[in-house]
Amino acid sequence: MSKVTADAIIIDRAAAADLGRITAIYAEAVTSGTASYELEPPDRAEMQARYEALVSGGFPYLVARDTAGMVLGYAYAGSFRPRPAYRFIVEDSVYVAPEAKGQGIGLALMRRLIEAAQESGFRQMIAVIGDGHAQSPSVRLHEKLGFSHCGRLEGSGYKHGRWLDTVFMQFAMNGGTATPPDPASLPERRFRGR
Repeated sequence: MSKVTADAIIIDRAAAADLGRITAIYAEAVTSGTASYELEPPDRAEMQARYEALVSGGFPYLVARDTAGMVLGYAYAGSFRPRPAYRFIVEDSVYVAPEAKGQGIGLALMRRLIEAAQESGFRQMIAVIGDGHAQSPSVRLHEKLGFSHCGRLEGSGYKHGRWLDTVFMQFAMNGGTATPPDPASLPERRFRGR
């Protein structure tokens, strides 16, 4: 595969047809990396169930494609916690295929994911970063986007023979906590059953 730059990709909504590639990208992250604390990669059926739950909830789920249509990475936002008072907070996830890392694809995906979350009326985006050391590509990506550090759980995971820290980072959107919730926002409409 030739090198692909962020300006040569297309970011759009993920479709069910993308799930084979998404499953493969995530499987590599689970088996080779420490960003995910899963120890066994989920199969396509499980990834489809997760995808459908997010999309049916109105959450953004995006892919980055090269000009030939190949999925190079994906990102989504979902509920941070299930209790209703958390409804204005989303947690982000972003994964890039190994051959496409370091080319700005994760940054492009995250920028569009933040835009989509803002358009829906969410107020905070939280990154829960496994193996969150200072030089972690995920930590550096979120810092570049303006996320602030808001917590660390030391030794919270054990994977590939070592203890891992979890880092929490936070990004305020739509005025954060400075103004009351918008009654027309997606989280408020879902909560009110409209």
